[in-house]
Amino acid sequence: MANNDILAELRAKLGDSREENEKILRAEGERFAKERNVDGFRAVEQLMLENLPEARRKEIERLTMIDGERLDEIYDRINKLIREHDLLSAKPLAEKLYKKITVEYAETDTTKFVSLRNPFEDELCQHLFPSEKTLNRTPFDFSTYLTTYAFILLETGGTIDALPVLEKAIAYNPVDVSPRFEMAEIYKLTKNFKKLFEVTRETLKICSSPVAIARCYANMGYALTDLREYEDAAAFYVASVRFAPTPAIPLEMQHLADLKGSIITRPSIEKTIEVMEKYDIAFGADPTVIELASNLAEFNLRHNNIPDAVNAMKIVYNLTLNEDLKKIILSYEGDDPVMGDRSGITQTINSETEE
Repeated sequence: MANNDILAELRAKLGDSREENEKILRAEGERFAKERNVDGFRAVEQLMLENLPEARRKEIERLTMIDGERLDEIYDRINKLIREHDLLSAKPLAEKLYKKITVEYAETDTTKFVSLRNPFEDELCQHLFPSEKTLNRTPFDFSTYLTTYAFILLETGGTIDALPVLEKAIAYNPVDVSPRFEMAEIYKLTKNFKKLFEVTRETLKICSSPVAIARCYANMGYALTDLREYEDAAAFYVASVRFAPTPAIPLEMQHLADLKGSIITRPSIEKTIEVMEKYDIAFGADPTVIELASNLAEFNLRHNNIPDAVNAMKIVYNLTLNEDLKKIILSYEGDDPVMGDRSGITQTINSETEE
């Protein structure tokens, strides 16, 4: 429930005109969104709903609620149960949410619902997955909701049942890496390495962070270890830590050496790329991702949309470590650690591999 003080403050700004109230609430909603004020944004949503004509309000309530509870509130309860390790209680709630979403927001011959979360995802989705259908935005992040349900199924023994749920999640957001990573986990568990390689190639085309790229390479290393291609597995593990170090990878490298019964040669970058090419896996970010993020940054700068421009520049920087670009980002954000000159800038691509 939104903060009562915020609701009172917003109500004081409203009058008798629905049209004027809508303008005021939209402006306040944009302000709260920029401030990342969740309580404020939810208060605006609540008042916008109250401001609608009764028939329209009831229809929106039907689409966004289950038994009087909003879908995002149900999802919050599911997450709380997951944190408490109570997956058996979370499962029926997640299933109820899944059924509501897939029935009320089903794709038709002419329309399709999408849960794209930011301007970059909009650009990437339109470029990689163009559609002639009318795209309607979902009120909540359905890709994440369904991926969470698939995770619960996977953790409670419904391994194969999780696959169609993940396919639905991808349909709502084709450029979200999370459901594809959950798919990869299923293929790892079922030893379906052909499908694991396929989903990894597809995921790499949409990765917009070093961490996501590193996870793709780690998955390849895991599969090749199982296939007893120990030197090739090492190349992928080394590639993974070049993009995002993690304590797990040195342990995996030691495991490889134990399985092989001898020292694993740490490959050079050139050798790593050569091994990756054997499996039709690219080294580094897809050029399309970098190009689209660069174009988006330039477009937003021209239109004085600094927040979206900076967010797009951060994507490019994190994938390229271009120091000139970092200086531009910091010139807009300053040096305040709270406001986040470092918050979206990471240095996770390593010139040297970790020992």
